[in-house]
Formats: sequence, structure tokens, C-alpha cells
Amino acid sequence: MPGGRKAIGGLINQKEDPIHLSKENVQRDHDRAGPGRLFVVGIGPGGPLDRTRRAEEAIGASDCVVGYTRYVEHVADITAGKEMIATGMTQEVERCRMALDRAKAGRTVALVSSGDPGVYGMAGLVLELAAAEGIAVPIEIVPGVSAANALAARLGAPLMCDFAALSLSDLLVPWETIRERLEAVAAADLVVAIYNPRSQKRTRQLDEAATIFRRHRPGTTPVGVGTAVGLPKEHILLSDLDHFLEMPISMRSVVIIGNRSSRRIAEWFVTPRGYGV
Repeated sequence: MPGGRKAIGGLINQKEDPIHLSKENVQRDHDRAGPGRLFVVGIGPGGPLDRTRRAEEAIGASDCVVGYTRYVEHVADITAGKEMIATGMTQEVERCRMALDRAKAGRTVALVSSGDPGVYGMAGLVLELAAAEGIAVPIEIVPGVSAANALAARLGAPLMCDFAALSLSDLLVPWETIRERLEAVAAADLVVAIYNPRSQKRTRQLDEAATIFRRHRPGTTPVGVGTAVGLPKEHILLSDLDHFLEMPISMRSVVIIGNRSSRRIAEWFVTPRGYGV
């Protein structure tokens, strides 16, 4: 629908879908019949300063908040008095199904994702599940500041020109497919933001990615590494393609690798847009 929001189950069909809901109108009985509402909320990289007003309003309008344990903890300052449902890693399907079931039963639910819910978050899975299981409730995707954008701002302006985002996690995507995408991105001279770069059990993938990029870019290409961006334990480092693997990098890190035009300007990481300055 041009200029409007796509309907989910035919229940949303307007240009704006206001988040403001009075608490008196929220149905709190989980077993009560009739559709409620589901917000899929991006809470940003974690800190309250990077949450959007729209995200906070969506959570405030909800009587139930569902999410991965760490993400639920990140919104504890705005969830007093709400039902909180927290689950662990690899339980994404269960979280989304619980959120949909409660919305179907008449609850107003916020399913929280770190960063943006449409960037390695829960938005796609919710929509797939709702369609597969015939759950017709109003669903609203509330965007958030992605980890890549938050890290880019801390580094300077590395994403000023064309860029890609890739996850090195092979839990859902085969490594052979990820490797093909790395090769394509490196050959295309795109800046890349790498999510899930390394874990305790998965270490070789980032080494292999670095080897691929070194075939296409000089070793002096700027590389930024951010861990726990936006949180009290935030750690931001600036290195280059030849040396960044020496830095502490974990699952909570994002790595941004520049293109052949990227450069350091003082302590900033910049990819020129092409203004000829």
C-alpha cells in the first residue's frame, strides 16, 4: 500500500498507527478471547540513551514484555509492574510464539530485540510464525539504533558510502554460504559491518574473513571493533586489516572493515562519500 503500513492479518491499514494506549484499555487476562497487539521493539544497542522515544512508548503501552534475558534486563528501568518473560539463547522461536500467543489472547505485548528488530532481530521470525500459524493480530515493528550504526558513530563515519552487514554465525546459515557472501562483498569494495564475529567455540571464521578481505584491500585499511557498544563496559578500538585480529573480539563485538577509500583522519575512521574535499 503506497505511503501506508502493510496490514498484518488485514487489521492495520493506516498511514500512522499511534503507540499511545491508555492502561485502562489494556486487556490483562491472558485467557481472554480477542486479539490484542504485538510490538516488536528495537531497544538499540543496550543503553537507555540509545533507545528511541517510540520504543519507550511501545514498551510503556504494553502489559507484557518478552525477550532474551539480557535484553529484558536492559529495559528494566521502564518495565515496572509488567509481566516479564525472559528466555535464553537459541530460544527465539519459543519467545516469538509466546509473544504471539499472548497478543492473540488479548494482551498488549512488547517483544524486545537489541539494535533494530529487522537486523538479525525478531521481526522476520514473528511475521513468519504469524503467517504459518494463522495468527491474525495487529503487529507493529518499532525500529531501533542498530549495533553497526552505534559503533559507526563512535568510530567516526565509516558507513558514509555503500556498505553491507554480514553475520559470521553459522547456526542458521551454512558457512559455505557466508564465505561466498564475504568473497562477493570484499570483491565489490563494500565497507562491511560484521556481526557475531567470534565465540568461544567459533574462532576460525573471522580469521578466514580477514584473509578474504586482505586479497582485495591493503593491510592498512581501517578496521574498527566495538564490544558492548552503548553500555558501561563499552570497548571501542581502531586498528587496520593487518592487525585487528590481535584485539579482543567476542560475540558481543561488531567489526567494521573499510573499503579501499576508507582512511583515518586524526583519530576518526572515515569512508569518503566523494565530495572532493
